[in-house]
Amino acid sequence: MRQHRPDASFRFTRSLFRQAERLVSRLLLLTIAVMASLVMVAPSHALIEIDIRQGNIQPMPIAITDFSGVPQGVEISRVIEADLKRSGLFAPLDRNTYLQKDLSSSTVPSFANWTVINAQALVSGTVTQESDGRLKAEFRLWDVYAGKQMTGQQFFTAPKNWRRVAHIISDAIYERLTGEKGYFDTRIVFVDESGPKASRVKRLAIMDQDGANVRYLTDGRDLVLTPRFSPTKQEITYMALENGKPRAYLLNIETGQRSNVGEFPGMSFSSRFSPDGQSIVLSLQQGGDANIYRMDLRTGKITRLTNSASIDTSPSFSPDGNKITFESDRGGKQQIYVMNADGSGVQRISFGNGSYSTPVWSPRGDLIAFTKHYKGQFQIGVMQTDGSRERILADGYHNEGPTWAPNGRVLMFFRESRGANGGPQLYSIDLTGRNEYRVPTPAFGSDPAWSPLVD
Repeated sequence: MRQHRPDASFRFTRSLFRQAERLVSRLLLLTIAVMASLVMVAPSHALIEIDIRQGNIQPMPIAITDFSGVPQGVEISRVIEADLKRSGLFAPLDRNTYLQKDLSSSTVPSFANWTVINAQALVSGTVTQESDGRLKAEFRLWDVYAGKQMTGQQFFTAPKNWRRVAHIISDAIYERLTGEKGYFDTRIVFVDESGPKASRVKRLAIMDQDGANVRYLTDGRDLVLTPRFSPTKQEITYMALENGKPRAYLLNIETGQRSNVGEFPGMSFSSRFSPDGQSIVLSLQQGGDANIYRMDLRTGKITRLTNSASIDTSPSFSPDGNKITFESDRGGKQQIYVMNADGSGVQRISFGNGSYSTPVWSPRGDLIAFTKHYKGQFQIGVMQTDGSRERILADGYHNEGPTWAPNGRVLMFFRESRGANGGPQLYSIDLTGRNEYRVPTPAFGSDPAWSPLVD
């Protein structure tokens, strides 16, 4: 049995069930590309998988039963269903169509009852309460056509952490069926906005990636801007305007400990961490110009990276730390550029109609997300790192501020609504552009930043 200790407040153990038997052969790979469909071959030997490396994806039909046992079991299964559906890769089946009821983690399914409703994968589980008060959550993932278990795990945790267990199970299912890490056991830091439009109170807040468990990190007395997660630990950098002076802070979201990085008059509020978490890149304004700088968080040393009579801002590292993308109006209007991490080799990569801003490098290293302003609309899109194959994912009155899920398959951004009572709200969208969801927040929400996977 492996022990997993994600943080001081949450501890549980997990152990893998033995697979029911070795899968005889891999006769089937569900490769789903443009206009392709899911094909099942040789049901008695098939191994279901999803190929998400390219093309549009047709969601896999999956059945997720209500977990038996204590009431939290049903709640856990519903969170798993919502997680998988939002990914765009899975189509949970209507529970009213299920022919087999009361399936538990210790029961082998009657697979004929699931093939008849076109379920290709099946999730069953049981949640019980131990004598010490902890919850024990077990699940199994089944290949319906092969009639075999694909994976199974069990967890022990305090009852208050049931939602996190649900997200971890979702990650396990996602990884087993796609071959890639999930992103459900993650958090979002964002700017919570409340009050009248002309005098909004803005507080830093953090929540689960699905909008649950909101917690406030600042009290709203100072204006806060551009929170950004460290890629290596549960720490964020953000800007605060205190008595009219901009200050950069580092905040440990677990302990609440805050440290002042420095005071930067004229900053354009766009700091981001390096991949190793040891430095940040930011934009500093001097006169009418703004340039990109790098600051070592250990020594406080600041190094200038660009030197142009223009506005260079919104820097973002490539995941290997060798490149930086940023926006600049040095060509007359905002466009996206890429340079080496030392500031050399600057190249423009955006050449489409309109202006481009807020570039963010994908954690996978293959794409750069951006905001595009064209014909009065604000669009969220992605392009290859050389600027080719631009695709628009979301279009509207005012979309802005994309941030990547840690697996590079989903984006979150905020959309401003019109009218006197309008305000920003958070949305997620996958790379197909077809699965857009509003992420609930207590009030208005803007400028989201996605955490790395929670340890």
